[in-house]
Amino acid sequence: MSEELVIAGRKFRSRLMLGTGKYKTFELMKEALDASGCEIVTVAVRRVNLDKPQEKSLLDYIDRNKYFILPNTAGCYSVDEAVRIARLGKAAGLTNWVKLEVIADPKYLFPDPIATIEAAKILIKEGFIVLPYTTDDVTVAKKLAEIGCSTVMPGASFIGSGQGVPNYAKIKLIKASVSVPVVVDSGIGCASDAAVAMETGADACLINTAVAEAENPVLMAESMKLAVEAGRKSFLSGRMPVREYASASSPAAGISK
Repeated sequence: MSEELVIAGRKFRSRLMLGTGKYKTFELMKEALDASGCEIVTVAVRRVNLDKPQEKSLLDYIDRNKYFILPNTAGCYSVDEAVRIARLGKAAGLTNWVKLEVIADPKYLFPDPIATIEAAKILIKEGFIVLPYTTDDVTVAKKLAEIGCSTVMPGASFIGSGQGVPNYAKIKLIKASVSVPVVVDSGIGCASDAAVAMETGADACLINTAVAEAENPVLMAESMKLAVEAGRKSFLSGRMPVREYASASSPAAGISK
């Protein structure tokens, strides 16, 4: 099994993606990105002053020769709004890739599955590489993959909650049901959450708040890097079977009585 993450034919060495929101300073964000070893960095199009290119923005702190910028449609609550923001990011010269987010409500920030599918169809038809944020519902994930999305990105738990991945079985089911990469998105709070998500079989993790709001974001970014790597290696190595009873570490065969 290849150790490169392949999305829409493009290869990435790192299976960790980082967001760019909530950091205290852009300088701190840059340090965290560097420590993480990530290659894909998500940027909310609405946070970039696209109409004021002379003003310094977070893009000035991201080395585009080192990182692949993935624009996202964060904050959109309708199909039309999400499609418009995606087009805006592309027109501004970011990329034709987009992390598609269409939110259903402002309190829980659940993705709207129906609107997400509809927006994805429009954008894919226009030539976008669509990476949709979705629920952990396997039927929705399968539909998104079937219409041509390049990944599915199921939320582990509420965005920014740090609650971890309460239902790993759903992530495993989605992974077994689609042929595109599965990226666990939202809810990861610490390194162990990321490790277990990867052990479950996820292809990558997208993390933002857990790093940005850590007491030491740079150190947390490094820990997430190691966790994703360890979880991936654990998954590939094939864990031992879970047994109902004890099994002695030292075999009894050949022991003199």
